Amino acid sequence: MNSRFLINSTLLVALLTGTAAQAQTRVPPRRPGSVAPKPRVTANAGVGLKDGLTMQKGRVVLTELGITNPLTADKKLINGTIITPAGLVTATDGTTTQMNEGDMVSLTGRVTTRASIVEADSLLKIKTFDLRYPGKRKKMEEEKERKDKAKAKLAEEKAKAAEKRAKAKAKR
Repeated sequence: MNSRFLINSTLLVALLTGTAAQAQTRVPPRRPGSVAPKPRVTANAGVGLKDGLTMQKGRVVLTELGITNPLTADKKLINGTIITPAGLVTATDGTTTQMNEGDMVSLTGRVTTRASIVEADSLLKIKTFDLRYPGKRKKMEEEKERKDKAKAKLAEEKAKAAEKRAKAKAKR
């Protein structure tokens, strides 16, 4: 019994000492003169980049799974639409469209212009404002109309006063 306790305790101490003394592996240092790998450009969580092709700074940029890379060769989409690196979009029916700055083509082949993106964003902002503050936009529009009427009335009164002064000068 005593020898069993001695063997177990010795074995336990040996195991614990072996794990505590084990060294961590270190990454080998970088060789001098070697070039660090170029980091991949990824979409930030808050930016809202969607998968698709976008014309940025005169170049077509492809975003897939949050990774953005410039388009270097023709890209054929699922529906057969072909996009060239110059921004020429050829649909399956043969129609061609030239992408302008800010235009976007989804991976399904849908072309969206910058103007329509801005318009949709503006309409979305109006809808969310109306949902958040019901009736406030109508009150703001009425207030603006009232101020515009007051400004027009003031301008009319100034014009009448100037006309009266001109008549008074003419009589002298």
